[in-house]
Amino acid sequence: MDKAQMRRDLRTRLMELGDDERIGWSRDACQHLVNTDQFKRASVVMFYLPLPHEIDVTPAILHAWQQGKTVAVPKVSWQQRHMIGVEITSLETGVATEEGGLRNPITGIPIPPDDIDLVVTPGLAFDKKGNRLGRGGSYYDRFFDSNKLGACKCGFAFSRQIVENVPVDNHDEPMDMVVTEAGVIKCE
Repeated sequence: MDKAQMRRDLRTRLMELGDDERIGWSRDACQHLVNTDQFKRASVVMFYLPLPHEIDVTPAILHAWQQGKTVAVPKVSWQQRHMIGVEITSLETGVATEEGGLRNPITGIPIPPDDIDLVVTPGLAFDKKGNRLGRGGSYYDRFFDSNKLGACKCGFAFSRQIVENVPVDNHDEPMDMVVTEAGVIKCE
């Protein structure tokens, strides 16, 4: 199956989830995430602001703040086709909703890539080797390609988004681990 077909299939799988499943499974996945050694050791965690049908990382963001961690999210520059991590201190203010439902921070202090300890990464599909199928813009792949980024890369998804094999290209960056509501997958 090629990437375009896999993206269509996975979007359909996500749309089929009911609100109760999405909320409960998101909460369970967040609990697995905050119990990892990588999360516990991290001072700066880069999350994402979920799209309406994505797994919701909000409980883990709130937990990170309660633990005194710095929380960053991607700030996307559409014109330059890249993203940077910026610190946020609220999920309610300083965020604009853009085309396709993407929430992009309009304020926030840029975080140097080498200060980030853990990057919690969305995707449409992951395999157990850590390969990730994103939405097709390669923003995360370019961000991960920074030679200054030494952070643990953590895929975050529902278990129904785990597939046998994700098709990969040379520029695709694999995850170090993938967390779902079913637990933690350590990638080789």
